[in-house]
Amino acid sequence: MISKNLGLRVSGSIFGLVAILHLLRILLNVSVSISGWLLPTWINGMGFIGAAFLCLLLWKLAGTKER
Repeated sequence: MISKNLGLRVSGSIFGLVAILHLLRILLNVSVSISGWLLPTWINGMGFIGAAFLCLLLWKLAGTKER
């Protein structure tokens, strides 16, 4: 199904973009504060790992053929 594969690829691309943004925050050392609380960068490390994993998983699922 083309629509299923397209949906998986779009979702995977969005997770890939989120992973890149998490990585950029770590590399550029951008500080983020939420209601006066400074967000630690290790949270972005966890976010990068999770988003990158989901990106790769969705792209792999989009590439598999149904039987």
